[in-house]
Amino acid sequence: MLLDLSAEHRAHLAFLPRVDRAVVAEFGRIAVEFLRRGTNPKVYDGAARKLNVSSDTIQHGVEGLTYLLTESSKLMISELDFQDSVFVLGFSEELNKLLLQLYLDNRKEIRNILSELAPALPSYHSLEWRLDVQLASRSLRQQIKPSVTLKLHLDQNGGHSTRIVQTDPATLLHLVQQLEQALAEMKTSHCRRVIRNIK
Repeated sequence: MLLDLSAEHRAHLAFLPRVDRAVVAEFGRIAVEFLRRGTNPKVYDGAARKLNVSSDTIQHGVEGLTYLLTESSKLMISELDFQDSVFVLGFSEELNKLLLQLYLDNRKEIRNILSELAPALPSYHSLEWRLDVQLASRSLRQQIKPSVTLKLHLDQNGGHSTRIVQTDPATLLHLVQQLEQALAEMKTSHCRRVIRNIK
């Protein structure tokens, strides 16, 4: 799988061939720090003074490199696909090898950082349900109006929460059909391939 870099990201990365190998390696270190701790304008200003360029140029270069490394790590692309993705940028062979080494050295750490940044969604713990049927009212003596009340117990961040949902049987049946369809979709080869690449 090749990365599809936009013209803006290519422009940000275009700064890399104009600097030394050691500077590109330092940019890689700053990119990983950027993911870990966020942006640090002092680092950009110091690098801009040393390289005699604007602080924005340094920031864009680091952000372009961060994007390249995070997208590659997210998709867990192979070495060959990474090289092909970078080859399109028109960099020298030496710079391509350096970028590949940065990717290989940092992809596990980047994936760990990205997994920590992902929101913790609630997960299913248990379910209680009750069926209520209204048989008549003052205005309608013969009516049947069923409703299902669901009490969902969820786990999130080590704590428990409860959600109460009330619906009619037709909507509940439709929901069950949609969930069964989603489960069947998860068993397809395309879905399994996507999940394997995410892990």
